[in-house]
Amino acid sequence: MGSFKNSVFILVLHLLEGALSDSLIQLNNNGYEGIVIAIDPNVPEDETLIQHIKDMVTDASPYLFEATEKRFYFKNVAILIPENWKTKPEYVKPKLETYKNADVLVAEPNPTGNDGPYTEQMGGCGEKGDRIYLTPDFLAGKKSRQYGPQGRAFVHEWAHLRWGVFNEYNNDQKFYLSNKRRKPVVCSEGFTGETVIQKCQGGSCVTQPCKLDRKTGLYEEGCEFIPHKDQREKASIMYSQSIDTVVEFCTEKNHNREAPNEQNKKCNHRSTWEVIQDSEDFKTTTPMTTQPPSPTFSLLQIGQRIVCLVLDKSGSMTIGNRLKRLNQAGKLFLLQTVEQGSWVGMVTFDSAAYVQSELVQINSATERDTLTKSLPTTASGGTSICSGLRSAFTVIKKKYPTDGAEIILLTDGEDNTISACFDEVKQSGAIIHTVALGPSAAQELEQMSKMTGGLQTYASDQVQNNGLVDAFAALSSGNKAVSQRSIQLESRGLTLQNSQWMNGTVTVDSTVGKDTLFLITWTTDLPQILLWDPSGNKQDGFIVDKNTKMAYLQIPDIAKIGVWKYSLQASSQTLTLTVTSRASSATLPPVTVTSKMNKDTGKFPSPMVVYVKIHQGTKPILRSKVTALIESVDGKTVTLELLDNGAGADATKDDGIYSRYFTAYDTNGRYSAKVWALGGVNTASQNASPQRNGAMYIPGWIENGEVKWNPPRPEINKDQGKQVCFSRTSSGGSFVATDVPKAPIPDLFPPCKITDLKAKIEGDNLINLTWTAPGDDYDHGRADKYIIRISTNILELRDKFNESLQVNTTDLIPNEANSEEVFVFKPETITFTNGTDLFIAIQAVDEVSLKSEISNIAQVSLFIPPEIPPEKPSPSLPCPDISINSTIPGIHILKIMWKWLGELQISLG
Repeated sequence: MGSFKNSVFILVLHLLEGALSDSLIQLNNNGYEGIVIAIDPNVPEDETLIQHIKDMVTDASPYLFEATEKRFYFKNVAILIPENWKTKPEYVKPKLETYKNADVLVAEPNPTGNDGPYTEQMGGCGEKGDRIYLTPDFLAGKKSRQYGPQGRAFVHEWAHLRWGVFNEYNNDQKFYLSNKRRKPVVCSEGFTGETVIQKCQGGSCVTQPCKLDRKTGLYEEGCEFIPHKDQREKASIMYSQSIDTVVEFCTEKNHNREAPNEQNKKCNHRSTWEVIQDSEDFKTTTPMTTQPPSPTFSLLQIGQRIVCLVLDKSGSMTIGNRLKRLNQAGKLFLLQTVEQGSWVGMVTFDSAAYVQSELVQINSATERDTLTKSLPTTASGGTSICSGLRSAFTVIKKKYPTDGAEIILLTDGEDNTISACFDEVKQSGAIIHTVALGPSAAQELEQMSKMTGGLQTYASDQVQNNGLVDAFAALSSGNKAVSQRSIQLESRGLTLQNSQWMNGTVTVDSTVGKDTLFLITWTTDLPQILLWDPSGNKQDGFIVDKNTKMAYLQIPDIAKIGVWKYSLQASSQTLTLTVTSRASSATLPPVTVTSKMNKDTGKFPSPMVVYVKIHQGTKPILRSKVTALIESVDGKTVTLELLDNGAGADATKDDGIYSRYFTAYDTNGRYSAKVWALGGVNTASQNASPQRNGAMYIPGWIENGEVKWNPPRPEINKDQGKQVCFSRTSSGGSFVATDVPKAPIPDLFPPCKITDLKAKIEGDNLINLTWTAPGDDYDHGRADKYIIRISTNILELRDKFNESLQVNTTDLIPNEANSEEVFVFKPETITFTNGTDLFIAIQAVDEVSLKSEISNIAQVSLFIPPEIPPEKPSPSLPCPDISINSTIPGIHILKIMWKWLGELQISLG
């Protein structure tokens, strides 16, 4: 049996390798299936929106097919309709489709008018994106002049989402110098247009040619490249799919590698088609010889939540107070996490299964209290997970189909027969969330979650880490409106000795406060519990359950905004504190923190990445303090500070997504992730997402020789957002580490790639470089040295970096990871004259000579401003008695002409 079990575990790991994604998308015979497009519950009911979605995908499919050389098309799409819309006979119940795993979200713009389609991309080049965002007005075609037809824009976003490519335009830098020429950031270079600027005053606007900036050699700020409406170029879709002739992605032959855009920066100056060719989609398909069918659509409407707890009460649950901890976590879920109106049942199992409660609808505290009394109190016997699951299916089927129902499976034991019910699980259509408790929980649990789209979590026996409570706190509905979901504000634990105190604070911000619950657990004796609200009023009334070893206090109405203080005193035992709440209003989006790992499996020495997204509605929350705790199966913990700095593991600066590499493996097996996020006086909500990974907003078109401007793009103000103070805790799920060698673990982690290298020219032809320091191990520690090389040929620098000219960096000592680096040098052996284009890249080296990938390539072009000609003196006039203050018209006109000619000479450069 042991060899069979090992082979199953190897199969599980094989199935789990690769990027972690909630998506249900599959590629089947060239067609994408399982696409989920969800309409946000806050979108006003409008049946025409459903038809707009259908029209967009139907138009997009043949465009995608031709653009990918007849490889891919859209086969079927599920449209998720909000629960608060009217029901219709053609609307059916979802199975595994949820808002959580939706690939596209249709939501109202924030701020109003910011209707640009965009894709959230947490990862780097070639890594799948997370979600596409569209607005009702975009789908209705009201923004087609700015973004092009909806179907074409959807293909642009699909390339972000599915293949991890980036934009080939740049809103922050629209022109660059190359070989003494000013060029617009376009791809390919064959697009035609005019460089003009629109100047408005007093309600009237005029279009003018752009002036030159004497310092940079580029055009003045506000200058735009306006394309001709009629073009001949076919590429590229990632530049502007809105141009009628564009039907292809840039290839190696026509890609503009010099253009300073995100595709070049993040993808090592490779074209989008080269990246697509490297994808698994491309490698597993061949071009079709027939035309694909039109997409089909299913209309799914969210209904009531149906969930059944399947809880292990086998003999091993007596170890380390696991059964009591299960009761503590189960009570939190039943009292607080599960939403009002949900149907909840309960099954326990050891060698057999036992129904503790049929499905009960939660309408009041009465049902919640009744369900908590069904939690198991004794443990014995073996472990039969399949028995528990089959019993849960039976409980659910008595009232509802199992399609779309949720099962929360907790177990701490091994079970060699678990694979016997995999087929039943698949056929059930139920979503299985798994909670692995302790080091010996069945190794197949992750596959159970993966095949059903459920959440996978792991909790160790280290009580102070509060992992089991966190796992259950994370199990709020993936389909309910965010205003109904339970939000975890705090989760702390500490082992106390000799009447020590556990002191701390919790911030209740204005976006939460409803149904606020303070939960304290202990391992031996009831501790002293002190809690004060922001006004300094001591809070009494904790309900104490000495048998389960927990106490909780539900704050009535809306909890006071501000800092709540707590003090807990105990001796020789471990205490934990958990605080949860809900949105204070259905109309004010709460600050939400969601976290995840980039993969289900970390294969040493490949690093893992922790991602945390902090938003309020669609607004990113910037400058938060975010900390992750990674715990191994051995109970060892590593703390990481996560950053939103656009360096290291972080793909985009200031987008509200905080990231960090994890390399501190200590053993094989499960690891759990937990996140704390704090917002203080320096924290702010950004008025809108940067939307760098979206379709280009065309400023205008040249039609019949005339510039026809579009309305100005809505301003994105990063610094004027409202300050936000908050505290949040979030479970990041779990992952499995493999191939970790025995201690001492060798150093096989190089410094991470530098992704934000910038260069500019200073006086006397000095080149100033800035970048974010990598570490010794990816973005941790300190690198040993830098190798900087330069070339006048971008491809030679990229492809023959080791042969390119090296800059003397003897005096350049690396700073600690994530510090700002500045280095100034003067090219000594390259003829650096007016118009010279110079390309620069960096490689970091650690103390054991492991090297990072080559950085993004920075470019400078030497521009020497022309001298300003001296003002010509006025010709002498034969009137010796004219005073110095005379105002003879002829002199004045000559001065104006000379000055105008001088300016003309400068502008011609």
